[in-house]
Amino acid sequence: MIIDAHVHLVGDGSGGTGCWHRPRFAGRVMAPFFWHAMGLTRSQVGTDLDRAYLARLLELRRGSSLDAIALFAQEEVYREDGSRWAGRGTFHVPNDRVLDLARQESGILPVVSIHPARRDALAELERCAAAGAVALKLLPNCHNVDCGLARYRAFWERLAALGLPLIAHTGAESVVDEVRRDLADPHNLRAPLAAGVTVIAAHCGIGTGVVDRDYFPVFRTMLAEWPNLFGDTAAFALPNRFHRLRASLRPGVVERLVHGSDVPVPVMPFAGVLAGLLGIGAWWRLHRLRNPLERDYRFKRALGYPDAVFSRAERLLRRSGRPGSAPPPAPPRPPGAARA
Repeated sequence: MIIDAHVHLVGDGSGGTGCWHRPRFAGRVMAPFFWHAMGLTRSQVGTDLDRAYLARLLELRRGSSLDAIALFAQEEVYREDGSRWAGRGTFHVPNDRVLDLARQESGILPVVSIHPARRDALAELERCAAAGAVALKLLPNCHNVDCGLARYRAFWERLAALGLPLIAHTGAESVVDEVRRDLADPHNLRAPLAAGVTVIAAHCGIGTGVVDRDYFPVFRTMLAEWPNLFGDTAAFALPNRFHRLRASLRPGVVERLVHGSDVPVPVMPFAGVLAGLLGIGAWWRLHRLRNPLERDYRFKRALGYPDAVFSRAERLLRRSGRPGSAPPPAPPRPPGAARA
């Protein structure tokens, strides 16, 4: 199966979904580009985002070469004591929203989002796994998840036992409200890795700007240490990530990559030209594709990613309520991997 393992659902609650969306300055600046990339009008976004976004996303998936998309819920922000952090967060998509959609629509794989500090975190994890979740998604730097806290250890161990991989954002974030920038470091993922969780480091830690730290070298070093660590290619089609495209194709890295687009983030194939991997003719053919899911897929095909990158998610994601292929055994827990 060809799977896009990194697709976002967005809503405003207009359809009674429980979603909300409240972008701050950077998000407000970027939002028009996101909606334009999806082919949505200003009126749809302003009054009917729940229905319009989903309808367009399903249309794009059906019109693409993809067999399925992994569709993300989005957790709210919590403090370490388990209390909800009011006023923080850029958008929210309840777990039941993606679980329900997956039951109604073929080609959707539900990825839930649960903060391990929640008082009901383990119960919610069990419920979502029984309902068919294929993975857990978190943005540690935005959700305020210090993975190494000892009180989260039981959560990671249960995640591993259930066969649910963790898709965790790595690298700085410029659109979603960031709570702790230091938690963008892939080293933050050592505790779930040590617990045996298959971890997919979204974006491979690649920095997105002049002032952002580029964690790609950290990610690449960790690949040699942790056989249950993978990375995804989400948002690789942005000009500010072109500098790592060649390195991501090299042996030792490409064998551990999973295809992901990060839609609705715009897909801009000119990144391949900047990296010296695409000619102008190839860029123009990709640029003319109106379907961002298909454009991202073909862009990465044109860059030279092998077939396994596009099908690897089928092996890693938990499918049909059953654990998928067992990940390689995790190395012993490094000293200090979990801390009080």
